[in-house]
Amino acid sequence: MLTILGFSMIFLFMILIMKRKMTPLTALVITPIIFALFAGFNHELGSMMTEGVKSISLTGVMLIFAILYFSLMIDVGLFEPLIELIQKLVKDNPIRITIGTAILTILVSLDGDGSTTYIIVVSALLPLYKRQGMNPLILSCIIMLSGCIMNILPWGGPTARVMSSLELGHKEIFIPMIPIIIVGALWVIFVAYILGIKEKRRILKEGKITQYNNSDSENIIDKSLLRPKLLWVNFLMTILLLISMVMDFLPLSVTFMIAFCLAMIINYPELKDQQKIIQKHSGNALAVASMIFGAGIFTGILQGTGIMQDMGNSIISIVPQQWGGLFNIITAVFSIPLTFFLSNDAYYYGILPIITATGAELGISADILGRASLVGQATHLLSPLVPSTYLLVSLVGVEFSAHLRYTLKWALGSSIIMLGAALLLGVI
Repeated sequence: MLTILGFSMIFLFMILIMKRKMTPLTALVITPIIFALFAGFNHELGSMMTEGVKSISLTGVMLIFAILYFSLMIDVGLFEPLIELIQKLVKDNPIRITIGTAILTILVSLDGDGSTTYIIVVSALLPLYKRQGMNPLILSCIIMLSGCIMNILPWGGPTARVMSSLELGHKEIFIPMIPIIIVGALWVIFVAYILGIKEKRRILKEGKITQYNNSDSENIIDKSLLRPKLLWVNFLMTILLLISMVMDFLPLSVTFMIAFCLAMIINYPELKDQQKIIQKHSGNALAVASMIFGAGIFTGILQGTGIMQDMGNSIISIVPQQWGGLFNIITAVFSIPLTFFLSNDAYYYGILPIITATGAELGISADILGRASLVGQATHLLSPLVPSTYLLVSLVGVEFSAHLRYTLKWALGSSIIMLGAALLLGVI
């Protein structure tokens, strides 16, 4: 009975999200409550939800302050010298331009906000592509490939969902993924090099370049918030923050909270400026964090009612016994299409808990399967279910279908490279 209720709940949850009948937050909260009441767990419901929210509270705090911190670093202009440097280095060489696109996107993506990254990178580099007569699909392709890799950062979205869904920390999920992210980033730079060579040959063969002026570039930086005199202070603070994250000196949520508060005081000592920063970025932070807390209710009810365990046992009977030792690889491979055709919320809150419950019966730990589920992120941002992708193609000026056809094979290549690296390095 619980198994049937569980699969029905997951199915309804995904339908509500994919059909846009509910927001992910409301679906995460309302759907499991209805099914738990139907199953007769009305007396235990409060404690289940409370325990679920408690289990992911630190992840939610970490996300809020990570988004606020890196958004503040963009406001103060931490990445502005990098943008100017890349623009000078790439000059009019298509190969340098494509490689510069990859490097700039990877670095700007540290803020974890895809929309902000798209706006900054396209504004900085689209005029160069136009001046050289380069195919704009190359720009959207490289930005997307880079964003897919950096989307694995804990404050980027999917990793936070894995941690909250499985009630694990960044040490178990994210830190082991760092070498995979590096391999993925190097692959994207290599792809950028290949695309640059092809485009240079095409331009030389055609023998003409369409000229454009730089008025197409959109300046999204609020000049009043720039702090060029504090550039090295902000750079050092960010480096120390990243070191602290890797070395685990303090809980990540506390580290980001302290870092954001210090950055606010150092860069904006005036109270009105601090309020302006918080008002500017609190919407993004709240939108992400609210879904994390909603996920706490979802997973709390799944676990408290025993639905998750029953569903896992049901799947075990389907998986051939001889495949048991390959369940981690199966998870990684199937994460590619699943994260493309499903939203991250549907996959990580609806499917991953079932996968890990199954893995537990097969002797495969949840952290391994959690990391395996992130391999599919190399293609996720290409999904038509991702709103920010429409922003990217709009900024670049290309059709979504053309972008999908051009980028998909390279994105699949990223997934294959990351899967191979994860297996070779023993990450999954």
